[in-house]
Amino acid sequence: MKFLSPAISSLARLRLWRIDAWIQHPADAQREVLQDLVTAGQYTEFGKKYGFSQLFHIKDFKQRVPIHDYEDLKPYIERIMSGEQNILWNTPINWFAKSSGTTSDKSKFIPVSDEALADGHYKASKDVLTLYYNFNAESNLLIGKGLVLGGSHNINPVNEEAQYGDLSAVLLQNSPFYGHWLRTPDLSIALMDEWESKIEMLAQSTIKENVTSLSGVPTWTLVLLKRILEITGKSTIAEVWPNLELYMHGGVSFTPYRDQFKRIIGKKIHYLEMYNASEGFFAAQNNPDEDGMLLLVDHGIFYEFMPMEEFGKENPRTIGLKEVELDKNYALIITTNAGLWRYLIGDTIKFVSLNPFKIKVSGRVKHYINAFGEEVIVDNTDKAIAEACLATDAIVNDYSAAPIYFTEDGNGSHEWLIEFEKAPVDFNRFIEILDQTLQSVNSDYEAKRHKNIALRLPKVHAFNPGMFAQWLKERGKLGGQHKVPRLSNDRKYIEEMLPIAGPFKINF
Repeated sequence: MKFLSPAISSLARLRLWRIDAWIQHPADAQREVLQDLVTAGQYTEFGKKYGFSQLFHIKDFKQRVPIHDYEDLKPYIERIMSGEQNILWNTPINWFAKSSGTTSDKSKFIPVSDEALADGHYKASKDVLTLYYNFNAESNLLIGKGLVLGGSHNINPVNEEAQYGDLSAVLLQNSPFYGHWLRTPDLSIALMDEWESKIEMLAQSTIKENVTSLSGVPTWTLVLLKRILEITGKSTIAEVWPNLELYMHGGVSFTPYRDQFKRIIGKKIHYLEMYNASEGFFAAQNNPDEDGMLLLVDHGIFYEFMPMEEFGKENPRTIGLKEVELDKNYALIITTNAGLWRYLIGDTIKFVSLNPFKIKVSGRVKHYINAFGEEVIVDNTDKAIAEACLATDAIVNDYSAAPIYFTEDGNGSHEWLIEFEKAPVDFNRFIEILDQTLQSVNSDYEAKRHKNIALRLPKVHAFNPGMFAQWLKERGKLGGQHKVPRLSNDRKYIEEMLPIAGPFKINF
């Protein structure tokens, strides 16, 4: 291990000139990426349908190929999952990353090609390492091991040649041989899908390792770190892993967790944000001291940016890097080397720098809660409300929900304000059905609720009609097209509503 690390770190530093090339010429890099993608896709069924062989300019590509969401591509993906090939991409698709669902599906399955792994995820990971060494030349990161805490890693067969799992499972199963030497825990533990046992095994197996970096969603990482302190009797993680120097996070906002991490780790380390999704590795923070993530423009993905005023139009306008503006919300459109063509990923981003191009994730194109990686959308909660009403003979006028963040004393939850026209016959049963339905329609929420490890039972407030109208009225938004925000990823709205609601007068 020690003899290998200096060699790898030297190679990482040698990559810097290549990174500098696409940082300095991002538009050129993007043109080359799209040319390669269209060339590769021209003989696929999708490419023939849209005449890829006759596309020579970005403008032609945008005019010929419509923007797609998951539902649009789902018929193609289902055919690939049944064993057909050369449908969306010209090389075999043998892996699918299982991701959170759309409005009609509990989960969605994103195709992952060999090119997406090699030229996307793994190349991006190497570039992140290079950029970190460039920032921190005296780093001893590779003298120890990186503790990787992914999601549920269960691998399942799709057909005789293809499998699916969450992204972290796909990456672990296909990572280069040397990656296993630099990572902890053992693959057999990393691939466990029962979270309670997995956290215990992770803690027990990594305590004596020389861990120099952590990576994972903040929610689960905190659960693991707290368990390690319980086992060791130490007061800080720095006492367990004195050489820890880096935490790489992503998936949810780190803002509510930053102070907790500082306290539990007990020494100064670097924090880097990653934007790595099932659909691709899009961006990474190259300097811990600067806001925003560097957009990865030479990693097999072509980007378009849809101004939010265009969202929902029949033929929305998209722009390229030369036209983007600072601090403006854009819906992200991607074309990838796994056959996602002009795909609306659902995230919104803002540019915080134009030289180089740096972004931050600003939200989703629709209301959502994703404080813990649960990715709950309005369609999920509407279904849950409907089922709870049906089971308890209740009528709901409106509702709003927001996260309750992790604290030192407990894990997270969701807080609901529900305005009833007719109260449920059994309020506790209403909450139970609400929670169970959310788990049935959203696999990410289900995972976070498992045995209360990350999310507790929702906290629900009930009240008689009038509160939401009063809240809208006080903001000059009563009537018209103004609506109650049903889901919010922060507590701004719900903190405004709670004082107006006052004592909950409803009788059950």
